[in-house]
Amino acid sequence: MTPPEAPVNGVNANTGITPPAVSVCLSTMQKRPDFLRAARARRQGTGGMMVQARRRSNDEPTQGIRVGFTCSKKVGNAVARNRAKRRLREVARLILPDHGRDGWDYVLIGRAEVTASRPFDQLQNDLISALKKLHQDRT
Repeated sequence: MTPPEAPVNGVNANTGITPPAVSVCLSTMQKRPDFLRAARARRQGTGGMMVQARRRSNDEPTQGIRVGFTCSKKVGNAVARNRAKRRLREVARLILPDHGRDGWDYVLIGRAEVTASRPFDQLQNDLISALKKLHQDRT
């Protein structure tokens, strides 16, 4: 079976190259201690999500941006949680390379009945405003 062809309309339609699904500068946090360290750090709530952020210490790798995603059972059943996390992943992929800071960890937490249904441009604006507030007057 051959893979599907790239779409004909788009930025790289002539070359047949599609943008990567995950940004090069982002890596995903997967270990529980990383999430716990972020939970003890700064946090900022918005209408569509909660964002936790922390600067990594000197004994940790300081290159790149790490991001984690979580949704509790309050968000809904597995289908609703997965939908909310997919939306958070896409928002992070679009926003964090431009507005996130190198050497920082971010955890995006979905909100019940809001993250999955909120308009996508509002989710993007929520993340941008949360990052501005988290990095305000801080280096």
